[in-house]
Amino acid sequence: MTCTRCNGLMVVDDLVDLQESCLPMWMCGLRCVSCGNVVDPLIMRNRMIQRSGGLRMLKTGVPVPAFAASLKATA
Repeated sequence: MTCTRCNGLMVVDDLVDLQESCLPMWMCGLRCVSCGNVVDPLIMRNRMIQRSGGLRMLKTGVPVPAFAASLKATA
């Protein structure tokens, strides 16, 4: 696979997130050996949503079902 930023070589890399959770989170992703660009499954999903125009659908608002008004959150 080639990098979308610099067309360099992308290699499989183990990504560890130490800051966002109380336990280290591990996932497999791709890293460019030339520029260091990282692509993981979440980044790929978000880019697919942007390309498909799904983000516009989220901003316009989805009609809420009639029964949703009768639901109440209790804590």
